[in-house]
Amino acid sequence: MLQLSAQTKVHVALAPTDMRRGFAGLSGEVRQVLEQDPLSGHLFLFRNRRRDRIKILAWQGDGFAIFYKRLERGTFEFPQADEGAASVEIRASELAMILDGIRLEGRSRRPRFELADTADGRS
Repeated sequence: MLQLSAQTKVHVALAPTDMRRGFAGLSGEVRQVLEQDPLSGHLFLFRNRRRDRIKILAWQGDGFAIFYKRLERGTFEFPQADEGAASVEIRASELAMILDGIRLEGRSRRPRFELADTADGRS
């Protein structure tokens, strides 16, 4: 089961991915292309070229899980990122909007307090 909380980090791969890839292929993509640890507990979102299919790779403590969704009509909208970036990090709430078909463009988040991440892992 896909569990989303406010603390869940979602890394979106910006380049299209071959949807035939399974656990090993997607976890390799996470390591090599996204330069992340697939065992971190974060979610990793991949899309196909037409943007009508997505796969989400998640480590659930004792094994990987893949959530796969194919749209019968329409496309998923993905966030914009800096040119040359391999991925972009989004919040779980933004992932929920992507899955529900809500347009991300033009949406703005009201200011909230956030602890800054530091290089030594302390906030």
